[in-house]
Amino acid sequence: MAELFPVSSKLFARAQKVIPGGVNSPVRAFRNVGMEPFYTQSADGCRLRTPDGNEFIDYVLTWGPAIFGHNDAEIRAAVHAAVDRGLGFGTNAPDEVRMAELLASVVPAVEKVRMTNSGTEATMSALRLARGFTRRDKIVKFAGGYHGHVDALLVKAGSGAMTFGRPDSLGVTAGTAADTFVLPYNDVGAAEALFAARGNEIAAVIVEPFLGNIGFIMPVPGFLEKLRELTKNAGALLIFDEVMTGFRVSLQGTMGVHGVRPDLVCLGKIIGGGLPVGAFGGRADIMDSVAPLGGVYQAGTFCGHPVALAAGIAAVEKLLREKDVYARLSAFGEALAGELERAARERGVALQVPRCGGMFSLFFSEKPVRDLEDATRSDPEKAKKLFRFALENGVFLPPSPYESCFISTAHDEAALEKTARVLCDGIRAL
Repeated sequence: MAELFPVSSKLFARAQKVIPGGVNSPVRAFRNVGMEPFYTQSADGCRLRTPDGNEFIDYVLTWGPAIFGHNDAEIRAAVHAAVDRGLGFGTNAPDEVRMAELLASVVPAVEKVRMTNSGTEATMSALRLARGFTRRDKIVKFAGGYHGHVDALLVKAGSGAMTFGRPDSLGVTAGTAADTFVLPYNDVGAAEALFAARGNEIAAVIVEPFLGNIGFIMPVPGFLEKLRELTKNAGALLIFDEVMTGFRVSLQGTMGVHGVRPDLVCLGKIIGGGLPVGAFGGRADIMDSVAPLGGVYQAGTFCGHPVALAAGIAAVEKLLREKDVYARLSAFGEALAGELERAARERGVALQVPRCGGMFSLFFSEKPVRDLEDATRSDPEKAKKLFRFALENGVFLPPSPYESCFISTAHDEAALEKTARVLCDGIRAL
């Protein structure tokens, strides 16, 4: 594989001398697939190009934001126009109002919204707001759910459904982790038991409504509805982390699929049009607890940055204009999944391809994957072999067995045909 990336290999050697691990985000290290990473020189549509001269059909898409593909002309034009007006002001700017109005008009849970610089900042701020609003300390999350590198959420599951979490990263104190309960995703009984025992201590439940960071996993019928019922009855808040799924599985995120409305929702990725951005919003009475109106502090020099918001507004407005986006993404995913499942059956390989809208995942497992435990029982070696085979043949999948794949409107028939051929050949070679 190294012979494919001679320039990238030299860049990585230089990077390791001055950047921890040679990367600025761990998954980019490619350690989960047993190889050195490549570098991207440029990207257009559904394709990446490396300084080594390689071109790949891309299913990472900057981990979700590029719903129209890379370097979309309309988004790029909006960024250029914003840059011509200035790189930042330190004052309020008109696009902050426009973005807030857009989100409030499209996302069912949002009455008021505050911008941040990243999805991590959005979830961190939403948790602080939930604690400040309820005057409670405990948070509930689900095993396998990733909400950014927030101390209180970097925890593992304990030995039972109602144990406190243990730190999942050095530098996270036991005291911080002790305020976080970790439950199995899709386990209604565990959630009911926890709320029966400790419900009056819980400030909020935070959940990726559709898990996306251990592969793509949908909720079982009634799971999200039960979380809504439990939190409401206990006086706790329900927070949906839709940083990944917002505007990707439908125009309303997962709320457009299941109809459950949380108290707060966290957004990012697509609403930045490819630039760094995040947001948290929800019920007006809760959001009015944020400074300067209330006592919950949240701030940031670059929150609502005019260039990032120009890109995000262009992306959201394009989604509003192009009514067939999600039908196109779903059709591509269904067609590709059908080909892969057929190849797997012919080869006698156990394969699950859960999908919705512009997301899908590959689990080499006998049974449908419902939670973290199921995901870790899938065969990572087959996933690694398929990744490497695909890369050698011009298709870039996420460099981990436990990540979601993304589709853009730039993935055309030619991309579908080549991807299906390459991945089916890879499955037959397992």
